[in-house]
Amino acid sequence: MFRNFRLVRKWKFLQLISMCCVLSTLLVCWEEVDHHVISHVRSYSYRYLINRYDFINKSFAVSREEADSFGRFPYLINPQEICAHKDVLLLLFVKSSPENFRRRQIIRSTWGNQTYIKQELGVNVKVVYVMGVHPNPHQRAAVQKKLNDEDQIHSDLLQQNFMDTFHNLTIKLLLQFRWAHASCAHARFLMSSDDDVFVHMPNLVQSLQALSKQDVENLWIGHVHRGAPPVRLKSSKYYVSFQMYQYSSYPDYTAGAGYVVSREVAAKIYHATMTLNASLHIDDVFMGICAVTVGVSPQEHVYFAGEAKAPYHPCIYEKMITSHGHEDDVRYLWKAATTPEAKGISSGFFGNLYCKAVKMFLLCKPFFSNTYSCRAAFS
Repeated sequence: MFRNFRLVRKWKFLQLISMCCVLSTLLVCWEEVDHHVISHVRSYSYRYLINRYDFINKSFAVSREEADSFGRFPYLINPQEICAHKDVLLLLFVKSSPENFRRRQIIRSTWGNQTYIKQELGVNVKVVYVMGVHPNPHQRAAVQKKLNDEDQIHSDLLQQNFMDTFHNLTIKLLLQFRWAHASCAHARFLMSSDDDVFVHMPNLVQSLQALSKQDVENLWIGHVHRGAPPVRLKSSKYYVSFQMYQYSSYPDYTAGAGYVVSREVAAKIYHATMTLNASLHIDDVFMGICAVTVGVSPQEHVYFAGEAKAPYHPCIYEKMITSHGHEDDVRYLWKAATTPEAKGISSGFFGNLYCKAVKMFLLCKPFFSNTYSCRAAFS
């Protein structure tokens, strides 16, 4: 009996030591735990309030003059005639940095080739590269000369005189929607993407043509982030202070790497930008704030990637719309994704079964991957 009592005491002592170790670890790592676990739970339960009520509208509301001042920069390059054709299915903005000459040229020769799109797909898609000025004053003049030469050849650059930096991405968003309203308001759809995004243009055009036959007044599709919490870690480039954004959750929004809105939503977002404080530097979140104020909600499209690449496989290519994180492999991917073999690979009973199995293996893995969701395997 005495021996059993000693065993119980020893077991309780080990429990106490284990608990102390766990608590010590939590205290040391609390900021990380709070950011990755607690803040996500809190923010997701808070998102209903953010998306349903208008206190964001009130806290970000400013006068029209102040709202206009956030994007009031002189144009350095302005392709005003690019949308002269009245029948424009899609106005596609590519957010680019001034020095990314090679990326733009690769896009022009692959998925953004407007001649190919017109001749092979039979529609007008206008691709415009959006940017500010080079942030390094010592390189700015040389880069600007090359940009002027580039625009003389292609006439597809859109540039204002602001520093092209991460913290000015919201200015880029203002530039896109305000220029579209002034110079290409008749485009049926508007898309925004990054210059390291691959767009499967045949699939995108086919999807938009199908949507054109439906009621798409409030269309906003992409990879949706729901209940995302503001990052409060000062070491992160996504850090947002309580003074800049006081709530525990962002409104629902689509990843800025690639999303599509209808002409009607583009007009609503433009009007929202003329009433809101645009000092929040995370552009896709600001887009969500604009959308909340005008009563528009994002819709998940399983073939729009988030911040990661889509898997390389013909069964994926058959329905893919966007994939993020591409630079050196764009030409390879364009060739592989648009071959006849990739189209219709899932046709027939066995083809469908094969592709479903492949997509389940590639997309339904038991770890988080910010690309296509497992639901894409069953679509």
